[in-house]
Amino acid sequence: MRELKKEAKYIVERSIETVQPESSVKNALEKLRLKGPIFLLAVGKAAWRMTKAAMDKLGEDVSAGIVITKYGYSQGDIERVEIFEAGHPILDRKTVEATDYALKRIEELKPEKILFLISGGGSALFEKPLEGVMLEDLVDVNNRLLRSGASIVEINTVRKHLSSVKGGRFAKLVSPSQVYTLVLSDVLGDRLDSIASGPAYPDSSTSDQALAVLEKYAIDVDSRIIEALMVETPDRLFNVQTEIIGSVARVCESAATFAREIGYNATILTTSLDCEARDAGVFLASIAREEAHNRPVEKPAALIIGGETVVHVRGRGLGGRCQELALAFALGIEEMSGVTLACVGTDGTDGPTDAAGAIVDGRTVQKMLDAGIDPQLFLLDNDSYHALEKSGDLFITGPTGTNVNDLIVLLCE
Repeated sequence: MRELKKEAKYIVERSIETVQPESSVKNALEKLRLKGPIFLLAVGKAAWRMTKAAMDKLGEDVSAGIVITKYGYSQGDIERVEIFEAGHPILDRKTVEATDYALKRIEELKPEKILFLISGGGSALFEKPLEGVMLEDLVDVNNRLLRSGASIVEINTVRKHLSSVKGGRFAKLVSPSQVYTLVLSDVLGDRLDSIASGPAYPDSSTSDQALAVLEKYAIDVDSRIIEALMVETPDRLFNVQTEIIGSVARVCESAATFAREIGYNATILTTSLDCEARDAGVFLASIAREEAHNRPVEKPAALIIGGETVVHVRGRGLGGRCQELALAFALGIEEMSGVTLACVGTDGTDGPTDAAGAIVDGRTVQKMLDAGIDPQLFLLDNDSYHALEKSGDLFITGPTGTNVNDLIVLLCE
């Protein structure tokens, strides 16, 4: 008998290692051949590790730097770099203070070159509200969009038009400084105008589109917000150069490789999963049942999926999209043997929890019932975290240092 849970964990952990910033940042800088003095600005959940890699490569060519990352994601001091921690996924006062400080330092130093390192979480961690917009406005609109089930592209379309640094506005603010941007993508399709809400990339979204998102999800806002949304973002920039150095496609390719190495017939089903988390779980459970007939892949099968689902929050529970998907999947394969699914946020954080996701199998539901809970009721209450905690199926990694969407590994022995 294969130890499917251990093998799923192995595949996930090895795959995440391949999209760590160290090698990708250094390889990109090798091609850029930047010479100092350089001002470094890094934002996102992988900001610290991207910065450390850049400093190891560039050394004294970096005259000064600033890191803005999530609480708990800094790993210590870096010479000549000031490090700030702030809120994610909901921005807070520290976000605005750190962003404002970074802009003032750039204004003081007037650098010719800015190395801008972006990773997932940048939208919440790099922010200065547009004039007339309050921090409380941004938090409220962002929170309601997150709970509405809106996609990350839709959320970022609104964020950009309420910000003085998103949607290309940062690059315009620091002109004529030349901005060299390296990106770890956490957006499906690697849309550069949407990753971290595109602070240094021409914006393809419009005010009308931002207003349409609010209308689509029935989100009422003050007239001040409507007025701010009507200000268009720059659709052309002349001082930016951008390269994507990591994405969900790469982590999926790695997962397929590692699965094959340990004896699975592996295939990538998609790298752009984008739907309700529980719907994805139900669908993947149907795929697992189909594997009883060696479809779509002959067993032992490893089906690899990448992307980012959404959760339309209707209940009052605790969880994240990976945990909700895993719980819905577990309900769909109850008492099936020889099937395991791992669903993990590659950054180590799934929603507002300490779990990266979960690894479930055909015994998960019974373990919940034995613990005295009804998993179906917990799913309806969006309380996947506590259900999976009861069954012992949470997957906790702590911050991984990278962020390239979610990785799902479905193993059928």
